Amino acid sequence: MSVWAKMRGFFLSDEEMGKKDDDHKPFKNGAGLRQPNWHPARVPPRRSLKRIAIVLVVAAVIYLFIKNIPILGPNIQMRRPSYTYLDLDSTHDAAAPRGPSYDRPKPPPARPHTRPPNTPERKYNGPVKFLGLAQTLQGIGATRGAMVINRNVLFATSSLKSAATLLPIACQMGTQLQNYVHFALMSRSDITLQDLREINGIDESCHIIYHDARPDDAQISTEDRMETAVFRALHHIFQYMHPQAIFVDGSSNEEAFFLRGVHQHVDAKKNTLIELPHGSGKRLQWLTKLDSQALRIWNKIHIDILIRAVPGTSGGLIRLLRSLSAADYTSSPIPHLTIELPHDIDFATKHFLENFAWPPAHIPNPTNARYLSLRHRLPRQRMSEEESSARFLESFWPAQPEFSHVLVLSPQAELSPDFFHYLKYTLLEYRYSSISAHQHWDRRLFGISLEQPLQLLDGKGSFSPPSITKQAEPGEAPQDEISTSFLWQAPSSNAVLFLGDKWVELHDFASRSLEVKQGSDPVPALLSEKVVSTQHPSWLEHALRLARARGYWMLYPGVDIARNLATVHIELRHIPEEYDSQENSKPLLADDASEEEIEKVRQKIRAGPEITLASASLLDSLPDKGNLRPFSTLPIVAWDGQETNFEELYSLATKYSAEFREKVGNCGAESEEKLKEKERFSAQDLFCKTE
Repeated sequence: MSVWAKMRGFFLSDEEMGKKDDDHKPFKNGAGLRQPNWHPARVPPRRSLKRIAIVLVVAAVIYLFIKNIPILGPNIQMRRPSYTYLDLDSTHDAAAPRGPSYDRPKPPPARPHTRPPNTPERKYNGPVKFLGLAQTLQGIGATRGAMVINRNVLFATSSLKSAATLLPIACQMGTQLQNYVHFALMSRSDITLQDLREINGIDESCHIIYHDARPDDAQISTEDRMETAVFRALHHIFQYMHPQAIFVDGSSNEEAFFLRGVHQHVDAKKNTLIELPHGSGKRLQWLTKLDSQALRIWNKIHIDILIRAVPGTSGGLIRLLRSLSAADYTSSPIPHLTIELPHDIDFATKHFLENFAWPPAHIPNPTNARYLSLRHRLPRQRMSEEESSARFLESFWPAQPEFSHVLVLSPQAELSPDFFHYLKYTLLEYRYSSISAHQHWDRRLFGISLEQPLQLLDGKGSFSPPSITKQAEPGEAPQDEISTSFLWQAPSSNAVLFLGDKWVELHDFASRSLEVKQGSDPVPALLSEKVVSTQHPSWLEHALRLARARGYWMLYPGVDIARNLATVHIELRHIPEEYDSQENSKPLLADDASEEEIEKVRQKIRAGPEITLASASLLDSLPDKGNLRPFSTLPIVAWDGQETNFEELYSLATKYSAEFREKVGNCGAESEEKLKEKERFSAQDLFCKTE
């Protein structure tokens, strides 16, 4: 008899066996019907008791297996229990999103003290077990950690000193209610999480989810075992949480084994790792205002700096380079610096550049790599507008247009130490945050200015920055007008960050415009007319035309913010080289100037933003406790200085684009479908034919 037959005989009764045989036997009457008087035999009591006993034993084995299932074993398909929480996402308005709300999971049981009184050597290298991690990981299902894109961020540490640095930052981020903030402890210490919170003054208002990711026998474990434990703990956390960014203390306070394990995990899973430098609690406090999607891009963005020197501006260039050297770049890798030099270089400039070091000495540079490029122009003669525009735009090309951007500076500018923090903060918020992607802010943002201009681009009139009415408290009278950041269609050239994708589009637009200009007779009026003053470089004319055709805008700071970012000096202002003719290069005042002429020059000088840079920190200079206002609440100004709104700006852009296509691009009557076609990073849709 086969094994299967024996098993069937063991589990099946005589009744069942007999019935199965009868089902296959032909009936004598040939009708295929069952015998009407057939009855099963009575089940023997002994076999029935045997079956009941077997069922009970199997049930007990299954129960014991489920109850003692290995904690966070290698099988990643473990059950993921979730807990109920209030989901505010469905009730939010897109323009003013709120943060998450959740019920905190129960704390893990107290950890046993595994370290003997007499401290033994750290020689234990057994299998790694996590006694307190499974319970909290299984309780975060409502944070949607199973999804690759979510709102989870993780602060992790092994050093108690580092925990004292990270916990206040995590608390500030948690109170913003934009992200699910998690804190994981992976140290050797046997301190309880509750004691750690109390020591650092962290309470329930911080909205932090805590995870005990310490392995068993941590105090007697070898360095290799602790490193492996960190790697495995982050692996388990990744499976349940998929954190968009991992924050660690990058100073010398952190344990070496912890940092090695973290870097191994980041290399394997490609997580975003943000290593906070020493003293970042105050300098990088603004990062607590960002959401998880902006933080996910933290290490991907790169900014280059581009300076174009003009003959006779040695004093301004040296002042600018010194302010760059004194700035704080702890939020990012050191930017690459390119200086475009004219053919004739002043002796003071030449001497200064011989001793100029970039990156500065106070910035760590283990590889001793140079991030400085000096470019010297070969031709002696003055360049034309077309040559000057082409040469300048060729000075930078983004390797990744989505993440590479360029900061354009003139020698007249001087920057504050915190200017780079502001650039990264506003860039992450207005270009990469979830609300930016949802409301498509990135499609209209041309760049971010560090200075607030007080003149229109044509140089003929003064520019009055818009303001807003301060919100009054209930029962109080309306408040006064206050300065604010605003959106202006007019680009700048003194101190402005251009987005990489818009810079690529500007390249294509200028190239096609120059081709049309060289091949047309007469030149179309839209290309020949000069709207931008000769005080500005010629390439800015192309930037303005592109902004008008696309409806792009620049983000400008308010007065209070601008004085903490940059100032533009005009006492040594020089006309751009392409416009530096004999007429333009004459002195401002003749020896026999009248009192009226002297007063006009004084008024002209006063029109410049001669601002003394303040020393306040970035968050102290920003309104609304450092929170950046949404684009939907910022005033909008058209290129000519007139206040407008989104609908009117779109209408003006549509009208100018149609006129440009017809008169410059030689486009005929096109269908609506074709007008909507636009190649990415290209201005091809504005140019149909070239003759």
